[in-house]
Amino acid sequence: MTEDTLADQAYRAIKRRILTGELSARIVLTERILAEQSDISRTPLRAAIQRLEKEGVIARLSNGTLTVREVTLEQLMEISEVRRILEGEAAAEAARRADGGLHPALAAARQAMRGYAGAQDAAFDAFWEEDEAFHRAVAVAAGFALLPELLRELRETARRCTISRTQDRFAEQAAEHLAVIDAIEAGDPARARTAMEAHFDNVRQRFLARLMRRPGAAPDERGQPNM
Repeated sequence: MTEDTLADQAYRAIKRRILTGELSARIVLTERILAEQSDISRTPLRAAIQRLEKEGVIARLSNGTLTVREVTLEQLMEISEVRRILEGEAAAEAARRADGGLHPALAAARQAMRGYAGAQDAAFDAFWEEDEAFHRAVAVAAGFALLPELLRELRETARRCTISRTQDRFAEQAAEHLAVIDAIEAGDPARARTAMEAHFDNVRQRFLARLMRRPGAAPDERGQPNM
């Protein structure tokens, strides 16, 4: 196995642990421990760390300490608003292209969301994968070639925000996805855009509601939750 391959392997392993919350912003990272956990030498590990630093996933403090870069609620809300705009238009365009049929990826997403719509609790990471498949399917059905990769990057950043991992019930979210798919299948661009925008509005409200339930999360003088 080449050193480049080992670096790629370490990069994927460390990033996966960050995205799943195993390595959080509260943990101090060291090259020695990461090397032992990844079972590789320091050289490919350092290449992986440099890649994660360049992506803004890991930060190196002035004393050389490594930490996972925190994603704030404000950043999470900004990502949500950007996606609301982009994906609202994607849903509308997918509806324009529907022509009486449904893209196979959207049909698969509908089947998955129907299962979650009637469920009580679900594992966050399992739903996250299905959620990603739904949003990617809308972008693909719209014919927006650049959007899937952009969404992947935005979603990876959002996934690192701890508030996003506090959810374990997804029936409402699944129902919102189904409303978008139904509007696309009906070939109704305005309805599809409205359904997608409503979905992101509701996501924002759910984030804020969960945050307000946390101890010590009283609003500040601007009415925003204290972090």
